[in-house]
Amino acid sequence: MATYAISDLQGCFDPLMRLLDTIGFTPESDRLWFVGDLVNRGPQSLEVLRFVKGLGDTAVTVLGNHDLYLVVRAAGHVKPSHDDTIASILNATDRDELTYWLRTRPFVHTETISGNPWLMVHAGLLPSWHVAKAKALADEVGSALIAPNYLEFLANMWGSEPDAWCDDLVGWDRLRVIVNAMTRMRFIRPDGRMVFKVPGAEAPPEHGPAGCVPWFDAPGRKNTDHTILFGHWAALGLRTSEKLLALDSGCLWGGSLTAVRLEDRRVFKAPCKQYVAIDYPC
Repeated sequence: MATYAISDLQGCFDPLMRLLDTIGFTPESDRLWFVGDLVNRGPQSLEVLRFVKGLGDTAVTVLGNHDLYLVVRAAGHVKPSHDDTIASILNATDRDELTYWLRTRPFVHTETISGNPWLMVHAGLLPSWHVAKAKALADEVGSALIAPNYLEFLANMWGSEPDAWCDDLVGWDRLRVIVNAMTRMRFIRPDGRMVFKVPGAEAPPEHGPAGCVPWFDAPGRKNTDHTILFGHWAALGLRTSEKLLALDSGCLWGGSLTAVRLEDRRVFKAPCKQYVAIDYPC
């Protein structure tokens, strides 16, 4: 039995099939972890979503910002963007079933594999959150997504303020900060404020805002007792260290789709054609 963590798919179904052939994936004995952003901007979002959902307990998926965008679009709370590729899902006969399945996915997944404790999240964790707190906060927003008033939550979820965590936060502001940290964050200021406006949607660390650092380089992080597995940052590329595994290797941008076998950290890749123009400074 092996566990393979796979980087952001964003509708890249054919590369996923090639990657699963490369690793020799066997659903009867292996498991797949997906770091979120299953859909949007690539050409086969509906195929990806149906396939991953159909894997059942064989797959573990955490929510990414594009997954949430699909849910919010389906609820009618945001206008379409020019580069959306989710119309096939919105027009599908099983649209409600698919978006409900997404709403029931977690924001954080933790598990110990071969003696190593892992935490999977789409974007990152704020430095003040230890793992137990991060899991509790993830459960808060997860509960809000399936609550009877979830449509009200979706109507208030989008936005970049507040930009910092405070234990006294309540209501939609509290939930919005949690969502933004776990699904959107890349850079953070020394005072703990998240920064979302950067030069280019996928800016690499060297082109980040002045005075900011990647969230995982923030001093005093309280969540270093687990190896954090995340995606969301194609310009960062595949990066591995003892306590960090960045998986997004830019399949959507003409890079590759990456899988890492968590038992021994062996890396597998499938090349991808470019679907979206690169828009960050080189």
